Amino acid sequence: MRPIRAASLVLACAGSAAVAQDGPLSAIDWLSQSVATPAAQDTGGLPVAIDEPPVASDGGALPQPVATTALDGPQPDAVGLIPPAASGLPHDFWGAGLTREIAEAIIAHPDGDLPALRQLFLTILMAELAPPADAGGRGELLQVRIDKLLALGALEQAASLIQAAGVSSPELFRRAFDVALLTGAEDRACDGMSEAPLLAPTVPARIFCLARAGDWDTAALTLHSAEALGEIGPDQATLLARFLDPDPFEGEPPPPAPNPVTPLDWKMYEAIGEPLPTEGLPVAFSYAEMSPKSGWKARIEAAERLTRGGTIPPNVILGLYTERQPAASGGVWDRAGAFQRFEAALNSGDAGRVEQTLPEVWARMQEAELEVPFAVLFGKALIDLPLEGDAAEIAFRVALLSPYRELAVQRLQPDGPIETFLARLVAGDLAGVLPPDSMGRAIAAAFRAPVLPAEGQALLDGNRKGEAVLLAIRSVGRGVKGDLRGVTEGLSLLRAAGLDSVARRTALELMILERRG
Repeated sequence: MRPIRAASLVLACAGSAAVAQDGPLSAIDWLSQSVATPAAQDTGGLPVAIDEPPVASDGGALPQPVATTALDGPQPDAVGLIPPAASGLPHDFWGAGLTREIAEAIIAHPDGDLPALRQLFLTILMAELAPPADAGGRGELLQVRIDKLLALGALEQAASLIQAAGVSSPELFRRAFDVALLTGAEDRACDGMSEAPLLAPTVPARIFCLARAGDWDTAALTLHSAEALGEIGPDQATLLARFLDPDPFEGEPPPPAPNPVTPLDWKMYEAIGEPLPTEGLPVAFSYAEMSPKSGWKARIEAAERLTRGGTIPPNVILGLYTERQPAASGGVWDRAGAFQRFEAALNSGDAGRVEQTLPEVWARMQEAELEVPFAVLFGKALIDLPLEGDAAEIAFRVALLSPYRELAVQRLQPDGPIETFLARLVAGDLAGVLPPDSMGRAIAAAFRAPVLPAEGQALLDGNRKGEAVLLAIRSVGRGVKGDLRGVTEGLSLLRAAGLDSVARRTALELMILERRG
């Protein structure tokens, strides 16, 4: 009998809103219906559901079937962008885990991780790893990983994973199509559709691509035929008609936005001059606001959302913050202004000017939860400056959140109980150090006398390290919300799984970032 089925049931319950037990695996519900995918259609080796062994009504269970995988067959679930040597994860990360249970844990994974844990989770989604024991070459976990990347706004990473998989199933094409739409590559999306004759485009996608290609007459004829046959609803027909010829609708309000809004919907509303705000939409739509056609403020806000999620590099927000002078005050304008004044001070090499500007820009970065990207950009430069007072304390914390944390401890020689605790935490050696507060005590326990949750220990004992790591991330998240035992258990589990450096970075973020309660 496989260990801790009870723990697996907990994961299943957590993901029940997104994954039906006998339904398809999917982590998102806003994909464009760009191609027809009937249930009987060949999905190119990607079936829509996983069979689970039946459970007897008398409380017993039938023996579970042995999971088998053809060693010489295709392994789409093993496809990744980061090799084991770079990811820091063992190739057999999933071990004896089963696909549906792993998928449910991924789908149910919360979006509000600390930056170090978010980076770990993104690495898991993109890593080259041996497929689960029951994968069978079907590629279900690959699709779930792609969907979660899309849900997190990691569009370029998702597109690269689709390309690396080399699978042309309708479901993966839908995802590639939407990524192209949201990243401003509409022509590439339509070219891909025309070059795949086995795909059956839906009416809206066909009309959109015909119009993009300049074939307006065929697009209009397709719309009229679809209306006559009842293949599209009235609101969608109105939107498509307005997309093809806006003049007859001048002065009329646009049709109500559908729920959920798909990337194809968003593109057509944009085309008719009625772009839908992306702030209330999934973070993936923020990419659409990164276009030069969008206003500066909209681009900054979109980049902040994506940078906060760890899906675009920090230098993107650097470029946007410094693109021009703020046009007003408040919110994003205050952040851009503070950022510009700090960068100018830093470039001058004048420590006094940096001391004046650093506290303000740090407060603005805290406001937007962009402390770690800021640290990546400026941590090293701040180590090299002779700062004093509040600026020196801030610089030390910024450097600890950067890749140069060890250098910061060597050079800045921190003083004070909190600084001493943080410095010792960089090395993971907290013996004899007094924790400064309750969070510090929860962290210290994980490094002095690790406490593994029963579920985590059972997962490790059952050769299911990957699921144990996902449990650890969730446990730390529980601790951030007030259950400090979750901090101890989550950090302990990360260390037991061989991710000590991640545990140390996470602990530093728990102490430095304002993410409690």
